[in-house]
Amino acid sequence: MEAPNYYHTTVMLREAVDGLNIKEDGVYVDATFGGGGHSRAILERLGKKGKLVAFDQDEDSWKNKPDDERLIPVRENFKYMRRFLRLHGISEVDGILADLGVSSFQFDTAERGFSTRFDGPLDMRMDNRSELTAADVIRTYTEPQLHQMFEQYGEVRNSRELARHIVAQRSVQKVKTIGALKAMLGQVIRGIPNKYLAQVFQALRIEVNDELGALKELLKQSAVTLKPEGRLSIISFHSLEDRIVKQYIKRGRWDEPNEYEEQIAPPLKPVNAKPIEPTEQEIKSNPRARSARLRIAEKV
Repeated sequence: MEAPNYYHTTVMLREAVDGLNIKEDGVYVDATFGGGGHSRAILERLGKKGKLVAFDQDEDSWKNKPDDERLIPVRENFKYMRRFLRLHGISEVDGILADLGVSSFQFDTAERGFSTRFDGPLDMRMDNRSELTAADVIRTYTEPQLHQMFEQYGEVRNSRELARHIVAQRSVQKVKTIGALKAMLGQVIRGIPNKYLAQVFQALRIEVNDELGALKELLKQSAVTLKPEGRLSIISFHSLEDRIVKQYIKRGRWDEPNEYEEQIAPPLKPVNAKPIEPTEQEIKSNPRARSARLRIAEKV
């Protein structure tokens, strides 16, 4: 019961759902409904008393919602998971799955502004109710803010030069579209143009949607929401996300503790020593799966 392919090709479907170790009468969360592929697979394994709460802030994703009374849809960012679980009378769950990043539909819809392949508005909002767009970031952020964003979120090697260039150029040309941004950046692109632009777009997208902040909230809330032996199954698509997930599972935090801090036992333990990677067959059929990494953890 795969998701409609016009929205999103589900990555590591079997591996991620297997990682939840699903009980027929359990309560589960799909933090990123997307095309509904993972949700459908979870519902297939649940009995009549099972329940699935699915989150997605993107209105377009809910066109794929299955007609199933066991499914509770929540059109919100997963950083509000605990709040909305409580609204539905749920205090603990047996498993949480998250497939981070951008859906195929979002990448392939020009007007969403996520892809360098099309021209369209410089938007990049996953939730169209949000106010901040990528065009706003380019137009209003200071040079130090832009430098930090491109360095930390895009790992752009000439991030300082890039920030200085944007600030100098935006006073003489308005940047409201993908094409206009690409034209503006032509003089400062280093290395392979497509790779460079992908790093710039990644940084903008992460900033607009506060993706790393939301991920940290999800991890903290998962640690207190999961029942003992409950599972967290989380797919990331770049090293920034994977590093945060890895450190939280290992230490119960994503920053390095200093020598004077009291060491606390992490609330989760890894099920696999190393992240699970997609098979060569999956990568061949869906090249976007290439960078995916799945980590599974269990509540202690």
